[in-house]
Amino acid sequence: MGDLFQPTHLLVLGVIVFLLFGAKRLPELGKGLGEGLKGFKEGIKGVTEPAHPAAQPVAPMVQQQPAAPVQPVSQPIEPK
Repeated sequence: MGDLFQPTHLLVLGVIVFLLFGAKRLPELGKGLGEGLKGFKEGIKGVTEPAHPAAQPVAPMVQQQPAAPVQPVSQPIEPK
C-alpha cells in the first residue's frame, strides 16, 4: 500500500486528469479546489476559536464562607 504514491504513478495520474479535463478546465478546477480549501480552513478556525473573546462575560470573584465545624458525637456508639 506504501507504493501507491510513487512518482511514476503520480505522473500517469496527472496525464489521465489532463486528458479527461483538458488544458482549459485545469486552472478552473485548481482555483475551485483552492477556494474550497480556504473556506474549509476558515470554517474550522471558527469552530476552534471563540467568535468574540472580549464579549464573553467574566464571572465575579465570590468568596465562600468557611464550613461549620463538625460537632463531635456526645455518646460514642458501642458495638453490639
